[in-house]
Amino acid sequence: MSGQPVDAVVDLPGVSAWQWVPGPERPTLLVAPEAPSTAGRTTAGAEQTFVDGATAAGDAAVAGADLSSLPQLSRLLDEVALLAMARVLHRARLFRDGAKHDTGQVLDVLRVAPRHAWIVRRWLSTLVIEERLRYDPSTGHHHDLVAPDRVGYARARRELDEARRGLGYPPSMTRFFVATAERLPALLRDEAGVQELLFPDGSTDTAEGNYRDNLPSRWVNHAAAALIAGGTHSSGGPLRILEVGAGIGATTRPVLNALAGTELDYLFTDVSRFFLTSARTLLGDRPGLRFGLFDINRPPLGPEFTPGYRDVILAANVLHNARHVGRALAALRELLSPDGLLVLVESCHEHYQALTSMYLLMSPSAEEQRWFTDVRSGQDRVFLSPAEWVDQLDAAGFDPLPVLPGNGHPLADAGQRVIAGRVRSNLARPDPVLVEATLAARLPPSDRPERIHAVDRVMSAPTTVPMGEPR
Repeated sequence: MSGQPVDAVVDLPGVSAWQWVPGPERPTLLVAPEAPSTAGRTTAGAEQTFVDGATAAGDAAVAGADLSSLPQLSRLLDEVALLAMARVLHRARLFRDGAKHDTGQVLDVLRVAPRHAWIVRRWLSTLVIEERLRYDPSTGHHHDLVAPDRVGYARARRELDEARRGLGYPPSMTRFFVATAERLPALLRDEAGVQELLFPDGSTDTAEGNYRDNLPSRWVNHAAAALIAGGTHSSGGPLRILEVGAGIGATTRPVLNALAGTELDYLFTDVSRFFLTSARTLLGDRPGLRFGLFDINRPPLGPEFTPGYRDVILAANVLHNARHVGRALAALRELLSPDGLLVLVESCHEHYQALTSMYLLMSPSAEEQRWFTDVRSGQDRVFLSPAEWVDQLDAAGFDPLPVLPGNGHPLADAGQRVIAGRVRSNLARPDPVLVEATLAARLPPSDRPERIHAVDRVMSAPTTVPMGEPR
């Protein structure tokens, strides 16, 4: 499609607002009714009861751990990352002897692959915030890098293992963080891949340390499991759960344990067959558990994805990969029953350590022409804040539940949060079938949307910045 056919979507039946969302092939159309009032929405008493139970389950999972030391330990991880960033710049002879460079020059000297350019931009802004680098907005030049000395870097690496132990990571995580720090120039040039370091010889031990074994992950995984177990469903049959982006099953296992004795129809999905093979080995003997492929950035197709069928959808550490969160949430809501529950586990706080390791897994693919097209567009960021997630759930047609752990909890600042919502079923939305029929009379097939999703409201997004463009 050469452009968005604005005239064709005017006066669509029941539609007062709409948004074209770019897709891998053709765009998706989001349509909304008159903006509903959000005043007075509260969590019902029954909902609050199992929200409190989820908090208790998370606390029990980390009982005995010294949570008061977590901010200091997290800062140790971040310090190693800051030194690693500065070390890459210094060893490339950038900013030496008073030299000044703009962002484009830094990217050129490091020979950064366009898809990873956003990471180096984040390095520069982070080093400025931390007063390790200076920036002149009048010229766009960076200068006066605080170069790490060998003694300080070696000390920080030793402290990294102390932080790793205190946060509950396995020893493999120290090796992973050190390995990525040492290979950063090659990783940025796409001459090496983080996957080989995260899954050495096909082992998932390091990934399990990142998503399961550490204290923040342990808390949210068990809280999410309790939230699902404490919810109700009215189908009269098995509890019908769809897990998307299930990965190594770090959240799956606590959920299955919490639902022991419950009849299940549990579809474990991921975009990669690698994880499905691993999961079959770890989880395959549970009655009612099945496995399949699912990509959150493509329309869910096939009998396993019948609209209105699922009681619960679980998405742990995956939905931030959606190129447009609103579109992904709308598609998931359509798969849920009228009282269905969506449970997300998401990182809502950026740790500098991720900028030198896990973020390299989150860059767009080399062939993608654009990256995020939602509220993150052009902002060089992956994660949403808790408030943004709540707003996105509300716009997509969910009644959000309180974000866990709540503000003031010792683990709130660790960043991992459980974000959940019930399907809002008391609002009249546009009928996608009727909208599709109307557009069929107005547009040729090539200009029609690939999918039409009804939402409660559409949310504007900044202009998309092409990947690799210096800013």
